[in-house]
Amino acid sequence: MTLAYRPGDGVLHALDPRAKLALQAAFALVAFAHTTPVGLALLTPLAVVAPYLADASPLAALREFRVALPFLVAGPVVAALTLGPPWIRPEAAAAAALASYRVVLVLLVAAAYVYSTPTRGSRAAVRWLLPGRIGAVAGVGVALVFRFLPVLQSDLAGRRDAVNARLGSERPLRERIRLVAVGGLARALDRASRLSVALRARCFAWNATPPPLAYRGRDWLATGVALALAAAALV
Repeated sequence: MTLAYRPGDGVLHALDPRAKLALQAAFALVAFAHTTPVGLALLTPLAVVAPYLADASPLAALREFRVALPFLVAGPVVAALTLGPPWIRPEAAAAAALASYRVVLVLLVAAAYVYSTPTRGSRAAVRWLLPGRIGAVAGVGVALVFRFLPVLQSDLAGRRDAVNARLGSERPLRERIRLVAVGGLARALDRASRLSVALRARCFAWNATPPPLAYRGRDWLATGVALALAAAALV
């Protein structure tokens, strides 16, 4: 599975991309403003429900970020260690654990957005938010990132499987990282070069006409929720 748009009939699929961007931004704002046990406990149900509203599951969403999860788990351990007495700082570990958990919640909401929003919708929302040439260029960047990252993710997974199939799992960890990373980087550069040629061959337009955006009742409701979350961040 890759982190990409999945057509479906979920609640989030029916929302305007601008409303979903507002919800995502407001959630991240309140998560960073209230990185406390109580604040994160209150936000957890919202983050867990978000993937379900995009016809996915929280576990599937977390698997999309499996590369980053070990670092989030190791963060509190590293933060707790010190080179001198008292050697272990529980308060530092607790603060780092809250920060890591906050990132996990934000990632769940971000995955729900990606699952439920086509690339063209995200591009149109960015162009609406940033009018003019800046918005058009930013929209192109968003579209290319959403289309290119799943391909790169698939390439790296294929490279890793190929290395393991050749008994790469028996090699030292550094050697395995080198084989996957170097091969993956070469593959990424090759794909970027071919993408550039393909865009020129198809007369790619940086200011193409975006799909129409229309706010409906459910979008205003979602925007109201986003405003309430943003207000909670200021309390």
